[in-house]
Amino acid sequence: MLLDGDAWQARFQNFRYEAWRLETLPQYLMPQEAGELAAFRSGTRIDPRTVSNEYTDRLRRQLAEGRPQGRVHVVTRPLSEYLRFEFSQYYAPHALAGEQIRILDVTDRENPLSGVQDFWMFDHTEVVLMNYHQDGRQISREVFEGDVTQFIEYQRIAVAKSIPFEEYVKGLDL
Repeated sequence: MLLDGDAWQARFQNFRYEAWRLETLPQYLMPQEAGELAAFRSGTRIDPRTVSNEYTDRLRRQLAEGRPQGRVHVVTRPLSEYLRFEFSQYYAPHALAGEQIRILDVTDRENPLSGVQDFWMFDHTEVVLMNYHQDGRQISREVFEGDVTQFIEYQRIAVAKSIPFEEYVKGLDL
């Protein structure tokens, strides 16, 4: 089953104890980010402590309800322009709002999740596969119709082998 619109948004409203994502691409070409990416390219930076929007408000509310959201992003250096953008414009304010963001840098080591595609997992019971073209353009979101045990193991590995976002970006010029 493909997910879009209200059915997709319902996943974030209705999960009981955890929403978690694995990201594996060096860029995501999202049309709604085009203006912000252009501003970033021209040197505009935000103060992550001042960001308040629907997404950060939702993260804070979910955390207060005991329903955290987290992710691990698999990266290699040098970081792509998109990753520098994503880290400064999104990850920094989202981490301050309570999202548990971790980075798995596989530059100088084997990728323990090689071949695993992006996904969201809700409450360790539902997985939504995130389908992308090689360049990061989204194709679709698709509910996985099978045993989610392998995705729980992917999450365990990703968290165990990664470090907190705040630690990873110390000293980086984003």
